[in-house]
Amino acid sequence: MVALDRLVDVLGSLGTHLACAPKGRDAELRGVALHDPAENTPAAAGDVLLGLGTASVAAAARLVSSTVASAVVLHGRPPLDERVIAAAKKSGAAVLLVDPSVPWSQLANVTQTLVNGGTRTGDLFGLADVIAGVVGGPVTIEDQQSRVLAYSYRQQDVDPVRVQTILGRRVPEEARRALDEYGVFTHLASSDEPIFVPKLTPQLGNRLVAAVRAGRELLGSVWVEVTGPVDAARSAALVDGARTAALHLLRSRASTDLERQAEADLVIRLLEHPESADVARLGLPSADLRVIAVQAHAGEGEHGAAVLAFQRATAGFGWSRPGRSALFGNVLYTVIPAADDAVGWVRSLVRELPAEATVLAGIGGPAEATQLPTSRQEADECLALSTGAPVVYDDAWAQVLLQRLAAVAEAGRLPTRGPISNILRYDAEYGTQYAMTLKAWLAAQGDVRTAARELKVHPNTLRYRMQKMAEVTPLPLDDPDQRLAMAIALSITR
Repeated sequence: MVALDRLVDVLGSLGTHLACAPKGRDAELRGVALHDPAENTPAAAGDVLLGLGTASVAAAARLVSSTVASAVVLHGRPPLDERVIAAAKKSGAAVLLVDPSVPWSQLANVTQTLVNGGTRTGDLFGLADVIAGVVGGPVTIEDQQSRVLAYSYRQQDVDPVRVQTILGRRVPEEARRALDEYGVFTHLASSDEPIFVPKLTPQLGNRLVAAVRAGRELLGSVWVEVTGPVDAARSAALVDGARTAALHLLRSRASTDLERQAEADLVIRLLEHPESADVARLGLPSADLRVIAVQAHAGEGEHGAAVLAFQRATAGFGWSRPGRSALFGNVLYTVIPAADDAVGWVRSLVRELPAEATVLAGIGGPAEATQLPTSRQEADECLALSTGAPVVYDDAWAQVLLQRLAAVAEAGRLPTRGPISNILRYDAEYGTQYAMTLKAWLAAQGDVRTAARELKVHPNTLRYRMQKMAEVTPLPLDDPDQRLAMAIALSITR
């Protein structure tokens, strides 16, 4: 069961628009039905009815008018025809319009997974209440990063850490360190048996904890605040509750993975073929966008940190996230409105990753939706320049330009003969520092004292080097075009 509002958010990534909702967006959806014009299969109240075979407005209006389903999905583009709107007001069914290019099979797959297999956060809250009643103590259900997914209704007389955990939606760092030092997380990683944790700090009371696991994979944990050690029956009840929580989390992940894949497909299309992509499907504006390119590495795993970064970037579906993301190879690409703080977005992502992860990021310049491939190229080039802090094209365009010219030079498309080539060969053969000296002199615009300070040599030393350089090769220093060309050639020399 899922709310209509949730369905609208998810299907929005497939180019779906809520055209009308006579009974509001809070309607509960309990099943999925397919319209068959040949058999006239009825839908039940609470169903999402997929309107196959409604090729005309008249057919769509008849279907919407006669159904008892809570929502009807039709192929088409806004605005919705007035005849269908009138039919919807008569039956009370919400009408969703999906882009005709989206196959019914894909739409049915996503809808069925979400409605029949998905889980609302409220289901986990209800489970927390059940566990609290059976085991006898306030409960929180947390993920692997100690973030709160749900908690029981009764939280009276709890310790300060429990209050901070619920209010902050995460276990406080000091308490997490104490639990880690006690070996709680090591135990959860390897055992399904509950562990009793005594009062470790004045603010952290007794806990009974059990792992939430699917096979060998740790999905999270269930925490019960208790007054002391509990008997075997209550421990067994906690294990049963943890197994039920695993089912909820697996179903939730299944629907989330479908959403991620649909989003990623649209983002990749937008970055590669923007003329054929519909940015509105992603809930993004058509102008003033940026592309962020992120690489994450941790340990020996080649792509593990990148996958984790993608999961963190796409956590929290709906329109609460500023960006839309795709993982392409080992690079996470995120399209974000230019008005948002792209650097802040990267920093918030870094905080969600393991402390040992190395994260590099490049941020492309502002672009219209049709110019996003250009912003992506800029993001890639800035990523190549990154050594830690995010590199923003707006600030680093000069380095990007020189990087492009260096790539051209390495491909053999720049002149290989001339004064700079002669000086570089001379330096290599005799161990002189003429190229460095000339570069400093050009950067100082011919000011000998400034260039000497940069090189940390005496001005007379610099003058002597310039004289000797002129003996190696002709230096047309009086020609501004020649000086510019020499400065560029020196800047792109690797």
